[in-house]
Amino acid sequence: MPPVDKVLAAKKIQAWWRGTLVRRTLLHAALRALIIQCWWRQVLAKLLAKKRRAALELCARQQWAAVRLQSWVRMWRVRRRYCRLLNAVRIIQVYWRWRSCHTRGFFHGSYELATSQLNLELDIFLGSQICRITDCIPFPIKN
Repeated sequence: MPPVDKVLAAKKIQAWWRGTLVRRTLLHAALRALIIQCWWRQVLAKLLAKKRRAALELCARQQWAAVRLQSWVRMWRVRRRYCRLLNAVRIIQVYWRWRSCHTRGFFHGSYELATSQLNLELDIFLGSQICRITDCIPFPIKN
């Protein structure tokens, strides 16, 4: 039978070796867990970056749509104002033309054609004055 001291020494060496193997196994498991955690963090970071990019693109699209809508509204308001001004210009032009026509004068007349003469009535308007000319013009009759 081996001495007790040698048995105790052998047990100590075996315990130390088993502890070294367990620590090595735990170290490898911890390293593998660290690798998996790093990979998972990269996946999460990529997903977060993709979500941020999508949110940024959505925000940019919404801002572009808002700017576009604002430009359409501004265009519509300017066009509406332009049409109102154009209508006002037309009203002023009609009034001005009517006034200038009445102040300068214009002609209005009628005629009647008979067998031997032309009956002519001509009215000349000069502002508030009217000049009326009535005349009968005989036709030359050739025999």
